[in-house]
Amino acid sequence: MQRIHTRAFLDSVGLVAMVGLVLPLGAGTADAFHGSNYCSNTAWLQYIACKSEIKDDLFSQRAICLNISDDAERDECIDEASANLEEARDECRGQLRARRDLCQDLGEGRYDPSFDPEDFQTEFDNLNPYLPLAPGNAWVYESEDETVTVEVLNKTKLIEGVTCIVVNDIVDEDGELAEDTDDWFGQRKDGTIDYCGEESKDYEFFEGDTPQEPELVEIEGSFKAGRDGDKSGTLFMGTPVVGAKYRQEWSPSNAEDVAEVLSTTYGHGSDPRFDEFVPEDLILLLCDGNCVVTADTSPLEPDALEYKFYARGVGFFFEVKPEDGESLQLIECNVDPKCDELPEL
Repeated sequence: MQRIHTRAFLDSVGLVAMVGLVLPLGAGTADAFHGSNYCSNTAWLQYIACKSEIKDDLFSQRAICLNISDDAERDECIDEASANLEEARDECRGQLRARRDLCQDLGEGRYDPSFDPEDFQTEFDNLNPYLPLAPGNAWVYESEDETVTVEVLNKTKLIEGVTCIVVNDIVDEDGELAEDTDDWFGQRKDGTIDYCGEESKDYEFFEGDTPQEPELVEIEGSFKAGRDGDKSGTLFMGTPVVGAKYRQEWSPSNAEDVAEVLSTTYGHGSDPRFDEFVPEDLILLLCDGNCVVTADTSPLEPDALEYKFYARGVGFFFEVKPEDGESLQLIECNVDPKCDELPEL
């Protein structure tokens, strides 16, 4: 009989006692279903779910470790699982803090937005100049190692009675397919664009495979209004107002993006927060003191922040992470004559 490595055995079968991951459903959980602090209580329930997911992931990882024959490799696997545990715990706590902070901004009410088909258009045009959605509209963006191609398809999807346009988004990394996403956007009669859902597919290439073909490895982030409790969000306001903060999507622990309008009058030299990041020639071409800037965040990644820039007639044209300056820039489009004058990256 093969000898079971003592550490692996103890770490796998004595796991609950060692890491303290048993989560009794005590008064704190029950209280979440009473009172009026719906947002904060939702955040607490998501925190409990996050801790439970940690437990599941850890047991699965220990099962993998237990079946490694080499002692040193098995020990390394166990050490990695322990390190992942601590990182995951910190992540759960960080998400809880971020969600609670968001509740202070958005209020404690339930998130239950109206999604009445009567409020939406069934035909798509360029009603919202900052996010023009006429079929055939297309944009190409580049970063240091990515090319992103976005196209409004001549295709719709009916979601909960709302007619949504399909927008395809393809990401290539160093010339290889990394993501292929279909976004579903609804256009309200007041110009507001609703994010009704997305089918997100992440791909990877694996060295040694013949032939070299992209493999689907992840669909994380996919959601659809009305499916499994998911709800739509506001992708872009019909009339942006500085200080407005809103959920762009709501699929708990899966898709929770949030946006805040920082400026509706941006032009070069008008705000030093942004001037240092955006190429001057790009701003001079697209912004005449009327560009919209948003701050995009997510409780799922509490430390992540992106500034996004939108120009009338063109739409989204620049994105930057202020922490490190990593950016994505529009290099091609077909929605406005200014597209022919876009500067090179």
